[in-house]
Amino acid sequence: MYGSLTGMELGFTLLSVICAWIAANKASNAVYGAAKAKLSRNIRGTTVWAAIAAIPALAAILSIAGIAATQPPLFWKDRLLIQAPLIGFPLLVVWGYSLPNLWRLKRNSLRSPGAPDRTIRSALAAPGVIAPFQAAALGAATALYFVLVVPSPFRPLQGALPLFLCVLAVTALWMLHDGRWQRALGGSTEFERRLWRRTLAKLGVICVAAGLAGIAVNAGMQNSRLPEHLNMASGPMDFGGGTALSHDVAQAVSVAMLTGPRKEQPDRRISLTAEKKTVRLSSGKTVDAWTFNGEVPGPEMRFRQGELVEVTLTNRDIDEGVTIHWHGLDVPNAEDGVAGATQDAVMPGQSHVYRFRAEQAGTFWYHSHQHSQEAVSKGLFGALIVEPADSAKSSRQQKDFTVISHLWDDSGFAIGANDGVWRETVAPGTQVRLRLINTDDWVRQTYRLSGTPFRVAAIDGTELTEPGELRDAELRLTTGGRYDVTFEMPDRPVYLSVGRDGKLGLLISPDGKGDVPALEKASSVFDPTHYGKRTEAPFGPDSEFDRHFTMVLDNKLGFYDGSWNFVYTMNGKVFPNTPMFMVREGDLVKVTIVNRGSVDHPMHLHGHHALVLSRNGETADGSLWWSDTLDVQPGESYEIAFRADNPGLWMDHCHNLTHAAVGMTMHLMYEGVSTPYAVGSETANRPE
Repeated sequence: MYGSLTGMELGFTLLSVICAWIAANKASNAVYGAAKAKLSRNIRGTTVWAAIAAIPALAAILSIAGIAATQPPLFWKDRLLIQAPLIGFPLLVVWGYSLPNLWRLKRNSLRSPGAPDRTIRSALAAPGVIAPFQAAALGAATALYFVLVVPSPFRPLQGALPLFLCVLAVTALWMLHDGRWQRALGGSTEFERRLWRRTLAKLGVICVAAGLAGIAVNAGMQNSRLPEHLNMASGPMDFGGGTALSHDVAQAVSVAMLTGPRKEQPDRRISLTAEKKTVRLSSGKTVDAWTFNGEVPGPEMRFRQGELVEVTLTNRDIDEGVTIHWHGLDVPNAEDGVAGATQDAVMPGQSHVYRFRAEQAGTFWYHSHQHSQEAVSKGLFGALIVEPADSAKSSRQQKDFTVISHLWDDSGFAIGANDGVWRETVAPGTQVRLRLINTDDWVRQTYRLSGTPFRVAAIDGTELTEPGELRDAELRLTTGGRYDVTFEMPDRPVYLSVGRDGKLGLLISPDGKGDVPALEKASSVFDPTHYGKRTEAPFGPDSEFDRHFTMVLDNKLGFYDGSWNFVYTMNGKVFPNTPMFMVREGDLVKVTIVNRGSVDHPMHLHGHHALVLSRNGETADGSLWWSDTLDVQPGESYEIAFRADNPGLWMDHCHNLTHAAVGMTMHLMYEGVSTPYAVGSETANRPE
């Protein structure tokens, strides 16, 4: 609903600008004409366009009213107090004052033939008649500027400047028309001048406006450029309503010291080589990929919970550089793999060693966090599975399949490198676990399991308590998110459809054969809010929090690093001006996330799992819902909480990496921590 209303607001506001501008032009030109009949036709045309302009204006205001009726004030306060009056008030003046005067003039003075006298001319040229039409156009244009450009929450200057310019322009137009009115009263003949002179004057105004706009655009481009060298621990600090925290770099512990165990012998040693390869999908299509060990996806890593892991990354020929981020696995900060924050990018010919203990059991994945958007898209990712330390189940008792979906450039969707139907043989009675991982940028992947009831056993690597049985439910998984699905294999085929058309998926049957079933309409969409059994939580909505942050997500037109684009803002800013959420180790932290924009944002906080407390004001009362990649859709709000128990400098960003690439990223910063690493045009680090 919210997405539809914001789309209507945008579309109708834009249409209102166009129609009001035409009506204003008609009103301004109504005074021109050598005969009364011509002036009468001008008034009729002005009236028609005033009526046309009122329709989208009213629709835009009703859209805002709809948002106000269905959403909390944060979503509509500025719309109701600024945009709606800008669109509506001038039109009220037009219909309450300007048009009645024009109709009266048309009825009383323009019925008889002949040339108009100066009384008629002056009535048509009166500023009180013409200026409201132009104010309506300028008001709608300013409202459109707020919709498209001014992020929320906006700062006083961001809101005051366009309003001031609008008032200034209306005042200037009033003075211009007042001069015309005075000349009309004096009997001036300028109102019979030729069309080309009027056109030339308008072109002059357009040229001046274009020149001023060009100056503003150039200034915006230059001011948006990222610095040559920026320490990732710098930036505006937000203390979340708690006590201010010291940030003395000289006394701080470097993130480079926050490593995993370095002296112990590792239980697992793995080598990964990043290199360019042309790989073949199951259909025979080829993809020019960036790979780990020549594979897409990279090798699946499986560890036992508690094992000490050592991974050596070598970059053979990825010119842009690489790292490895362990998505969802809460490792020590120095091992997090974020270029410019926790390490420098590994350039061609270089290597880097990661060491961490796999403390959490569950489904995770790994990917490069250097030029992330391009790197993940081209294939620098793989599955990471941590099995429980006390797991004694044999492969005969349980079958485990990792379903890692990806959209390959020019080749479509695939499960890893399988872009068709993947077939497996499983004996009836076997317990089956499907580990669903969505790696796609800006794709909310859909899954349907046909042929058997099932349960969602885990979300983002954390097991749920007593998950209920589901039938024909559709699972929608955000970018970077994971669901574990479990069921007992029946004596008939079971099909997991990936995507909506049923052509891509996993077909499991007792003999490895069978046909892909026709997909029926889903009976429901899986919602974790009330799913499973509630157990005692370490904290909840009524806990006493040390810090409470608010994160407002939005999308606007603007400049980022010298380019005009859609930018995606966090608290009205883009990186590096987004705030750092400052915490002290041991703090209990609450974050309210609000999506005021028109697209979804899967928010990923590194190094921590957060407990979902509520969604859209509704308490999450099912199994404890711990998430590291939370899908915040347009119009939604979440309350989440976590314990600050993993010191460091942690990225918090949208995992639609297209959004992160244009500034939708910020940091969680612990007191007493610093980083020796930096980003900027003079460094190789591009974490996105």
